Amino acid sequence: MFRCHLHSKALLYVSILFLGGVATTGLIFAQPRPEWKPLGPLPGDAMLADYFQVEVGKLQSACLADIKTLEDWQARCEEYRRQLREMLGLDPWPKKTDLKATITGMLERDDFRVEKLHFQSMPGLYVTANLYLPKNITKPVPAVLYLCGHAQVKIDNVSYGNKAHYHFHAVWFARHGYACLVLDSLQLGEIEGIHHGTYRYGMWWWNNRGYTPAGVEAWNCVRALDYLQSRPEIDGERIGVTGRSGGGAYSWWIAAIDPRIKAAVPVAGITDLQNHVIDGCVEGHCDCMYIVNTYRWDYPMVAALVAPRPLLIDNGDHDPIFPEDGVRRVYEQARKIYQLYGAEDKIAIFITTAGHDDIPTIQEAAFRWLDRHLMGKERDTYDPVEKVLTPQELKVFETLPGDQLNTTIHEHFVPAAPVVFPQNQDEWKRMQTEWLKGIREKCFRGWPGDLPPATLRDAVSVVRDGVRLTRAKLDVQDKITLPVYRLELAAGSVRRAIVEVLDQTDWQEWLKGLKAVFADDLTDDLVTDEDKALAGDESAWKEIKARLEAERGTALVLLMPRGVGPTRWNAEAKKQTQIERRFMLIGQTSDGMRVLDILRGLQAIRSSGNLPEKSMRVRAKGKMGVLACYAAMFETELALELDQIPLTHRDGPYILNISKVLEVPQAVFLAAQTNPARLTTDRPEAWQPALEAAQRLGWPESQLRIIKRE
Repeated sequence: MFRCHLHSKALLYVSILFLGGVATTGLIFAQPRPEWKPLGPLPGDAMLADYFQVEVGKLQSACLADIKTLEDWQARCEEYRRQLREMLGLDPWPKKTDLKATITGMLERDDFRVEKLHFQSMPGLYVTANLYLPKNITKPVPAVLYLCGHAQVKIDNVSYGNKAHYHFHAVWFARHGYACLVLDSLQLGEIEGIHHGTYRYGMWWWNNRGYTPAGVEAWNCVRALDYLQSRPEIDGERIGVTGRSGGGAYSWWIAAIDPRIKAAVPVAGITDLQNHVIDGCVEGHCDCMYIVNTYRWDYPMVAALVAPRPLLIDNGDHDPIFPEDGVRRVYEQARKIYQLYGAEDKIAIFITTAGHDDIPTIQEAAFRWLDRHLMGKERDTYDPVEKVLTPQELKVFETLPGDQLNTTIHEHFVPAAPVVFPQNQDEWKRMQTEWLKGIREKCFRGWPGDLPPATLRDAVSVVRDGVRLTRAKLDVQDKITLPVYRLELAAGSVRRAIVEVLDQTDWQEWLKGLKAVFADDLTDDLVTDEDKALAGDESAWKEIKARLEAERGTALVLLMPRGVGPTRWNAEAKKQTQIERRFMLIGQTSDGMRVLDILRGLQAIRSSGNLPEKSMRVRAKGKMGVLACYAAMFETELALELDQIPLTHRDGPYILNISKVLEVPQAVFLAAQTNPARLTTDRPEAWQPALEAAQRLGWPESQLRIIKRE
């Protein structure tokens, strides 16, 4: 029986119940889970909240749904494991280079010793660690890899690593017959890297690269296992892992991807997408807690990959960033896989009364589980952990190495695709196939399948000052409906369309002109105070009308993807950030889904009738110009007119994994293959390689034109 002993000093009654591998402790009174603030007050916020609800529901329903038998699971689990490695940036596996393990000092105590050491998980990526060993080892002992949460130990601006904060766990293990290797994490080690790249430093290009610091932490763990197995004092077939908070998350990664872990106790390190995306727990976590969700997993998939090895999920019942309901859902889903193995006794959940706290009850549950499955025994009593060492004693480096890559590892860990162009037709055929395949499978996998034909509905027209304004609705996908505006001269027929793809700034420029004449007709679309306060501009209206008269027979169509204009969501910087992170968690980006919006808009405009000429011009600038290029890859008979688009995805737009496939100049080149493109730029020289490739392939000059901006 897995038991928990409590001290007599407890003031409230605590009961413990174990049924079918489930351990539950609860106090008479428990603090309520904090309420998370809504996304924002705008209609776009409500639309987005509904959208996230639907998308999360889809991923929950799909999670492990096809697994009915053990044979089903065994046929797929290695591919799932590969997918997880890919989403961590570890497929293909990085080369295992010399660890260059170096012991820089040693501490001796009566019943254990500590080696201060570092190794390089790859050249220049230093991992600082402390290895705790029992005294008087006579035969190889089991080992525990202890992974630290986000606790900073910094004195006089010197980082001592989060290993110093969590050292008391390792002391307990060493005093009770284990070796214990405690790793510093990337951001909170002696060499301080970055965990908070997207929302603290605006490094949204991490999404483009398919980079997450979770991958670095996972790889450091893989190499830590290599190191442990190299030590003669350690039984390499009896290695377990535990850690809490961030360390709990890393415990999941390493247990799932490396079968050398024989028992795992992640503490307060996992919950499901419902908690993260719908309930808002993502707002309490950094980037290292998440995979790049290319394959659109819910997190029970990660837990299932530990099966049938012993797994204890250890958590507090009112942990605000790992809520109990989500933790239990993860457990229940993973338990189904253990049942298929006939190994239901190898998985358990321990929930005690606690917040996000490192308390004795939680610690003891971990100790008991690892004792059972690594030592093959259980103790009658468990003495509490204690801090007995100072940060200064545990420091590894006197001087930080000059060749370290820790602080810039995000630049190197996941390589970007080379920016190359075809030399001949055969090479172009191959590259075109590879690029389109990569885009579909790695970048736009979050697009829904089996959508109905795109159409415009509920069109309402009004004529003022000789111009007809038609407002219609575009259903992109479930819960995403966008407005589309069409402007044309009231007299005469329309043969063709020019589609203007607008960002927020563009929308407000157009709105100034429209409000001069159609103010009373647009009241339902003015959702922000900024738009409502915007004064109509007669000169802006005259410019719009002049364009229509200069291009008689043309309709100007205004297309605004989600989050722009009437569907704009919360503009507060912090909320915008957390919205973007929610997209990432469900295997999307807002920009990647805007490509779908543009594509569906173009299809709907073309099918709406009254356009005898199938060919359409598409105008867009900046980041919207790049998104229009990606939409054009899936359509023909377009003419792209692009203005001042960024040269690299590092400057946006942000599309999941896109930099692993191609860069912006290659995207324009690919789109221009079937849709002539004219690009106005103040840096035409930067586009010369694309022009030279077009010439080599024999494209007409009109297929790709680069014009210097005056």
